Amino acid sequence: METPSLAVTNWVVTAGAAPILSPMRLWLGIAAVNGALAVAAGAFGAHALKSQLPPELLATWETAARYQMVHALAMGLAAQAGSRWPPKLFLGGIVLFSGSLYALALNGPHWLGPVTPLGGALLIAGWVCLALSALRKTS
Repeated sequence: METPSLAVTNWVVTAGAAPILSPMRLWLGIAAVNGALAVAAGAFGAHALKSQLPPELLATWETAARYQMVHALAMGLAAQAGSRWPPKLFLGGIVLFSGSLYALALNGPHWLGPVTPLGGALLIAGWVCLALSALRKTS
């Protein structure tokens, strides 16, 4: 029985004839989905929620969408840079930070309030890890 060989390129790992996404491509895809969701959330806030939420909760929603977009882009940058930890930290930060703000803007449970800073800490950690990764890489 012959074992299939693995061919590796910058973009794809193949096992025999079937392509398997590389980690970079997977994280780029996750980043792109988050970017699309951020645009959709921003549009939803600007159009559907504008007349439904008081200004302070609408501002909370807009902050969530803005941070999601910025960190979707950061996740894509980290994936391109080949960094291992930053995309994971950015995704966790988006889920906790933006997710809790979205929920709070829609009158979600108040216990979500303390979750938001945890998400912010993950976002900061992602940037720090990205910086450390960039400083350690040699050409």
